[in-house]
Amino acid sequence: MTLEHKAITAPLPQPLDPDQVVATVTASLEDDKADDILVVDLRGRSSVADHLVIASGRSQRQVAAMADHLHFKLKHLGLPVSVEGQTQGDWVLIDAGDIVVHLFRPEVRSFYGLERMWGLKTPERAEPVITPLD
Repeated sequence: MTLEHKAITAPLPQPLDPDQVVATVTASLEDDKADDILVVDLRGRSSVADHLVIASGRSQRQVAAMADHLHFKLKHLGLPVSVEGQTQGDWVLIDAGDIVVHLFRPEVRSFYGLERMWGLKTPERAEPVITPLD
């Protein structure tokens, strides 16, 4: 008995442009009225991710809704997405591979101070632009 092997030739999916993914994330957060959106370019600085996004919502409900919408949009792009903390809505972490998003209520964001940890401006003075680490 002889088995025949046929190669399946399908085009490989094109990798997503990281800047397009960041644009999708920031557009989603802006649509959901997120406050103090900060994007940090980590390329060459961290092995964990290429971009870090930090944003605030005014309530647990808003933070959870922002996370839900963002999760849907990132999944729609075909990215592997993990979400932690969505049921509590105080701090939600969304890991989409090369981009990690932290969504906070303002007082929780202030308490943990991720901006300080990365040597960035505090949310009160942050500008919603891509900020490279120098």
